[in-house]
Amino acid sequence: MERTFFVLASLLGGFSVALGAFGAHALRDRIEASLLANYQTGVTYMFFHALALFAVVLAVGRWPNTSNLAIWAGWLFVAGIVFFSGSLFLMAFTGQRWLGAITPIGGVAFLVGWALLIVTGWRG
Repeated sequence: MERTFFVLASLLGGFSVALGAFGAHALRDRIEASLLANYQTGVTYMFFHALALFAVVLAVGRWPNTSNLAIWAGWLFVAGIVFFSGSLFLMAFTGQRWLGAITPIGGVAFLVGWALLIVTGWRG
């Protein structure tokens, strides 16, 4: 599982850099400012949670007796990226603001993931 999260973290981190550059250069003059701001928020949260996946890798290796919690945290971070960042990206590309209703699902996934990572370290 450590390798899976390490590869996912690396892919998502690199992808967030590419998406950030794309937004800054290709989208700047093509979509309205508020949608571009939403897009950049999605990129930011994607990047930070890619880094969080590296913390999951460290936790799984460091505290094997609580690794199931860390693994759940990792999958919740991935789900958070899909729902939070993904909905913001789709909203920016399509202009469909109703997609913002999906974003909190990802936010909750992020929060629960962080809580599980805290418990992992506490019990470790």
